[in-house]
Amino acid sequence: MRRKHQMTAPSVRERIKALEPELEMTLVKATLMTDLHSDDPQGKQETILYCTDEQICVYRDGEEALRLPLEKISEMRMQRGVGCVAIEYVLCEDGAPRLLARGSAERKNAAADFVKTVNRLIRQAETGNFEQTAEKRQRPSRIGKKRAILRLIQMAKPEWKYLAVSVVLFIITTGCGLLIPYINRVLIDDYIRAESSNVFFMGFLGVMASIFAVNLLQRLISMLRGYFLSVAGEHLIVRLRDTVFRKIQELSVSVISRQTSGELMKRVNGDTAQIKQFLVGQLPTLMEQSLLLVSVMVLLLIVDWRIALFVLIPAPLIMFAFVSFWRWMRMLSRRIRGLNARENAILHDIFSGIRVVKAYGMEQKEEERYVKASDDERVAQLRQERIWAILMPILNFFMGVGEYVLLFFVGKMILQGSMTVGELSQMSAYAAMIYSPLATLLRAPRMFVHMLTALSAIFELLDEPTEVEDRPNAKQTHLQGCIELDHVSFGYESGDEVLHDITLHIESGEFIGLVGHSGVGKSTLINLIMRMYDVDDGAIRIDGTDLRELSQNSLRSQMGVVLQETFLFAGTVWQNLTYAKPDATRDEVIRAAKAAGAHELVIHLPDGYQTVVGERGYTLSGGERQRIAIARALLHDPKILILDEATSALDTETEKQIQDALQVLTQGRTTIAIAHRLSTLRNATRLVVLDKGRVAEVGTHDELREKQGIYYGLVMAQREMSQI
Repeated sequence: MRRKHQMTAPSVRERIKALEPELEMTLVKATLMTDLHSDDPQGKQETILYCTDEQICVYRDGEEALRLPLEKISEMRMQRGVGCVAIEYVLCEDGAPRLLARGSAERKNAAADFVKTVNRLIRQAETGNFEQTAEKRQRPSRIGKKRAILRLIQMAKPEWKYLAVSVVLFIITTGCGLLIPYINRVLIDDYIRAESSNVFFMGFLGVMASIFAVNLLQRLISMLRGYFLSVAGEHLIVRLRDTVFRKIQELSVSVISRQTSGELMKRVNGDTAQIKQFLVGQLPTLMEQSLLLVSVMVLLLIVDWRIALFVLIPAPLIMFAFVSFWRWMRMLSRRIRGLNARENAILHDIFSGIRVVKAYGMEQKEEERYVKASDDERVAQLRQERIWAILMPILNFFMGVGEYVLLFFVGKMILQGSMTVGELSQMSAYAAMIYSPLATLLRAPRMFVHMLTALSAIFELLDEPTEVEDRPNAKQTHLQGCIELDHVSFGYESGDEVLHDITLHIESGEFIGLVGHSGVGKSTLINLIMRMYDVDDGAIRIDGTDLRELSQNSLRSQMGVVLQETFLFAGTVWQNLTYAKPDATRDEVIRAAKAAGAHELVIHLPDGYQTVVGERGYTLSGGERQRIAIARALLHDPKILILDEATSALDTETEKQIQDALQVLTQGRTTIAIAHRLSTLRNATRLVVLDKGRVAEVGTHDELREKQGIYYGLVMAQREMSQI
């Protein structure tokens, strides 16, 4: 299905070009193809839509059906049905929605993108601002093995001194390895099997001392080489791990939400550990054995080219086998890695939500879920091991064929008297030096595939577009807190617009309450003000400066936030309170805690402010966590204070405490608060009522009650509930 969807966009443009050969395709801003009949609920119909800066054109079954100037349309809408989606347009003249096209549910993402783009063009036509809309960012494609390795080498450049020394030491150890068989030949031919009895004893001792010295030198250099490689590898992995961690923190909330915590942890720890294991533990052996293999082959070619060819008889077959299985091995390695990441994600979910698991008595079910994921990984691992168990003995057998041929060839030369016993020993040692590296290299593809899979996964993450990023000349400024939303529209990826044409001006020091039913876009609006996302259309300005021109650090360092989902880190109460202001004094911390109603609860904890709270603060109640979170925000002393259901978990008495404190603390700072409990907003300067993603009402509590609109209905509903 996904593959089909990916092929849709180019095929639509080709169809449009065939229908209108004279049309300049660069003018087409959005395209869509649907498959359901617009009138017959059970019928099929191919509908092609495209939009330019001026009009929408519709073709049904290859025939032109409609041309609509954008200036006559007030809005485009997408309605979800059972197994289908409908695209509607609203004319300016009567405001009534009309059906434009229908499609099956698989077209909903494409339909949502089309509707969002057309609405943006409509607004641009109204304002006369025809800036080129940004192209939709594509997710990074899979990284090829050559590109991944080149990028890893690029990252290893700072360690070039360690690597250069290691290469030199590799050459020295290889030279020592090649020298030892030659000294053995001299020992055998000139001393042990010498025809003359007048052998100089000191010469014999010298040869023995040479063998000892070369072996000792080889071991010492190997130790030194291992140290330099370890240092280079550790530095590289720490840098890579830090790069991955920093990239994850730079990614927008929308990108991070597409991946599980287990998958992200796999990238930071698991994948980098796999790369480290290869670079530090396996790569040195592979390099040494490869260099030894090449050196011995060159020596054998110099001594007798026929011997070298006999040794290389099985090499083409081994290479062919690995080339044939390479694609399959990498695909299976990716699958095993994905199953392992899913298993980690399940563990993370279970441990994070252990209280919910226990509360519903779902331990057995969660165990079954984990065992199922673990078993899926086991099956994939066994499949891989089974193939290797069959393949490796076969390749080892064929590798031994060359050794048999070499034994026959050398034995024949001994019998003919054209080779001495010392030369036989030397040739045998060199032959062993060839087959030992070949045996090591037989295992190399398997190790290399695991490393390459991890490396590709890391670089795919590093190539993820940073949807919210600072401009090169981003400003660092001291905020006053004046916020302006200028025709702001926003929709999440592949979905409907959540906010439509929001225009709102908030003066510095105002206390604004956001009110409305669930799902109308209140939390989305404050996320945009915090620049967790960038607006699709319009602009948000603080003190007259567009948010996109400000440094994110400068913006958020002057904001205090208490979110609906209170999060405390595993640590002490003090560490959580001073998270955004580590240098806070004791008096400042206690003052903020008292203002938030948290001081009394803290001093009754076993160790007071040094009491360790559990992961996510689960050793505290929901209300206690919220009070500490509010104190944390107040200690930060922000110019802009954002409260997203900050008092939802507080009892009535504590809520009154917080309200009284907020009345003092909001002086001199801009405050934006979301609350379903409307009494929390009684001190607000203005209330902004959102409905269906739009600003429906703005005014004070009394003004909106007199208007008897949406806000009045919410107040009456809460009064009825409180009477119950």
